Order: sequence, then C-alpha cells, then structure tokens
Amino acid sequence: MEDTYLHKGLRKKLVEEVAGKGINDQTVLDAIGRGPRHLFMDSGFIRFAYRDQAFPIRAGQTISQPYTVAFQSQLLDVKPMSLVLEIGTGSGYQAAVLAEMGARVYTVERQRELFLNAQSLLNSLGYNRIRFFYGDGYAGLPTYGPFDRILITAAAPVIPEALISLLKPGGRLVVPLGNSDTQVMTLLEKLPDGE
Repeated sequence: MEDTYLHKGLRKKLVEEVAGKGINDQTVLDAIGRGPRHLFMDSGFIRFAYRDQAFPIRAGQTISQPYTVAFQSQLLDVKPMSLVLEIGTGSGYQAAVLAEMGARVYTVERQRELFLNAQSLLNSLGYNRIRFFYGDGYAGLPTYGPFDRILITAAAPVIPEALISLLKPGGRLVVPLGNSDTQVMTLLEKLPDGE
C-alpha cells in the first residue's frame, strides 16, 4: 500500500479541480488532499483514482465521485471531534475524508464484503477514530447517539425518522434524496428546539 509522490501530485490536481467546481471549505480540500483514494479502489482502476468520477467497487457498488464526497462533506460542516454517523460505508473513502476533517466516525454498511474490506483497509491505514458496524443503517445506532452530523451516502427515497431522531439539536443530516435515476442533495438541519 504505497502512497507515492505521483499519487500526492495527482491528489493536488484533484483538489484544484474540486475547488474549481465550488468547494471552498479549506478543511474539506485539505482532507481530500490527504486521502489516498487509490487505496480504496480495485487495482484495475488505480490509474483512474484521481479523476473526478465514480468507479465500480465490490458488491455492485461504486466509490463516489470526489466532488460528491467533497460537496457532502462541505454541507455537513464537520467540526473537530464531531460525532458523525455515516450510513453506507462502501469503500470507506468518505469515512476517511470525514476522519481527516477531525470527525469521530461511526459507519454502518449492509454489504458484508464491503464492511469487511473497508474495516480492514481503514484500520491498516491508521484511521483510529472510525468505528464500524454491519447492518441496516436506516435503523441508526441509537446506543451511540445522538450525533452531531449524519450522512446517508447513497440515494434514499425518504429520510428515515429513526435517523432524524438520532440527530442532536443544531445537527445536520445530508442525503441524496430520490431514486436511482434522480437525486437532490438535501441538507436537513435540526433546530435547537428539535424542529
């Protein structure tokens, strides 16, 4: 698992590209610049790792486009030591970016193959502030909540009430709301009074 000067140079170009598309949160840009995306992809796609596009991973899923990861992360407005619940670990790349931003990440994955692979990879890379859970993320993790931030990484037709109830007052939830054809990136903010 090498992270060479070539990879670092490609990441720098990727950061410039997503910044050019409107990502202006320096914490997000720095996290994208540190995240070794090539390590989260199957070896056949490694040469494409720093292109701003999604690519297939295991279990019929994809690693999100870097701009999408950056946009979701910017909407979340993560603060150092924020408690973040991620629904859909996938490759683990988004969790790594959140951890690079200083978050304590609790991530849930329903595909066993992805769960095991992401857990092994992120642990080997030293991401110690990420806790992994296998199961239905829409039920949330009530034992560990409430959370400052919640991110649903894949399209959802509705925002599950169980997740809204796990969001702290003043918290933020980000989800691509819609179906597999069309989604709208949606930000839900819980007001101090719980609305």
